[in-house]
Amino acid sequence: MNGANPAPNPARGEASLRVAGETIVLRPSFAALVAAEQEVGPLFALVERAAAGALTLGEMVALFWHCRFGAPEAVTREQLGEAVVAGGLAAATPALRVLLGQILAGR
Repeated sequence: MNGANPAPNPARGEASLRVAGETIVLRPSFAALVAAEQEVGPLFALVERAAAGALTLGEMVALFWHCRFGAPEAVTREQLGEAVVAGGLAAATPALRVLLGQILAGR
């Protein structure tokens, strides 16, 4: 990035998450969702697990990792996972809700 952290664009179905002092924009693009699906399995099953309260921390972080957009290269997947744990699931839930809503509704 050019030193500036962009704000998420709700019209694109974007969300954001704070990681290592940076705001990471999460954009559920086709390529990002395909990459996430390759790692965690079918996205509709992921949504069903989330609705049932059975989504794992690893699955959530995988979805966030693949949907990151314009994130500084210095931010690692481990840092992303640690930020989710440090902030608590309640802090990550709004971003997760946006991404899951985009998976279900599309744009």
